[in-house]
Amino acid sequence: MKNTVKVLAFLGLVLLTAASGWATNGDNLIAVGPISRAMGGVGIAAPQDAISAVFSNPAAMCFGPYCPSTQVDFAGTLFMPDVSAKVTRAGQVIEADSDDNVYAIPAIGISVPITEELDGSWRFGLAAYGVSGLGVDYRNSNLDQPHYSGFGGQAPLIAGEYTQLQIFKFAPSLAYRYSDWMSVGLAVHIDYSSLDLRNGSSYGYGVGVQAGAIFKPFDKFSFGVTYISPQQVKYDDVADFDNDGSLDNLKLESPQQLGIGAAFEPFGSTLLLEVDFKWINWGNANGYEDFDWKDQWVAAIGAQYKPINRLSIRLGYNFGNNPVREHNNFNGMDMTTIQGKTLPTYYYETFRVIGFPAVVEHHVTFGLGYDITDRFGIHAGFMYAFKNSISENGTDITGQPVELESSLSESSIDFGLTWRF
Repeated sequence: MKNTVKVLAFLGLVLLTAASGWATNGDNLIAVGPISRAMGGVGIAAPQDAISAVFSNPAAMCFGPYCPSTQVDFAGTLFMPDVSAKVTRAGQVIEADSDDNVYAIPAIGISVPITEELDGSWRFGLAAYGVSGLGVDYRNSNLDQPHYSGFGGQAPLIAGEYTQLQIFKFAPSLAYRYSDWMSVGLAVHIDYSSLDLRNGSSYGYGVGVQAGAIFKPFDKFSFGVTYISPQQVKYDDVADFDNDGSLDNLKLESPQQLGIGAAFEPFGSTLLLEVDFKWINWGNANGYEDFDWKDQWVAAIGAQYKPINRLSIRLGYNFGNNPVREHNNFNGMDMTTIQGKTLPTYYYETFRVIGFPAVVEHHVTFGLGYDITDRFGIHAGFMYAFKNSISENGTDITGQPVELESSLSESSIDFGLTWRF
């Protein structure tokens, strides 16, 4: 019991000190923890560690290599995005690379039995992790021109030259193993988020739930389903959208999600094959709907092979369609309304395309894990998201033809420690 209390206290510390993250499926990480990330983000049907069990499907805490004992996982991700943008206007190309940053994303999770049955009929889980993030930093670059000469020195070249969105979750969860072939689970998501649009960070909280179930009709096969409710956060005084001299508020809602997954172990624990499908409802999420994001469909496939009992080799692939719609032939002299605030359509478009370019689609992953002892293991992984671009054309605030373009690719290194007791 004392060890559990210490772990819970450390979970809270991690949440408070977490650093910013970057995103891949829209502004969501494909997964949390080096095991799931190395397998393409799968985990709805058969997560392999406590972090993934809480993040992917809380019902999975009752089925997994961590049962029936207690397991604690510590993980970290070093995320390295490569972002660039350009504005083509009146025969002039103005382009820049976003400031290079390495983002550290910590995570910690615990899964512990709370009943005396050997099969662990009731289990409690808790995790804290950075799950979402997005942003660019074009400050002091060619794109950062608050008095652009092409607009007579009276207006900036673009909006969205600096954006930083960060979302961290604290997720207590409970799972019940109804029988040898079924378990159900529920997690409460407590979100702590910040948004900075170059006017200082604004912080807010959101709350939601995640429900899930696992079915095991055969020893070698698992099927999982999970649902996450919408979670809205209000950010106060983030930007002067309507240029009236006062900062405006913005509401962003983490969208509802539905996921299903299947896992197959044809040769027992030697080989695990897993596939997940997710629907992310960006098109109806407050804020993202205002910026005209569309729903995203995500497919992930992963494999884990154990040539020897203590060594795991992992591979994966993840695809999520680009949710940011292109608006070709936009009229930049028109006005667009965002949550009751009106701004020129040109700046609305630069904010969407340059400020939040969540456009990567294809990801490849791999990793290794090794159990040094029966109680302690180490894990490492790598992810690469291939470069993708978004481009659209229209007119600027003076009626001149303009083209906007952003490109994004990503790589990350993941590592983790597992402790069983």
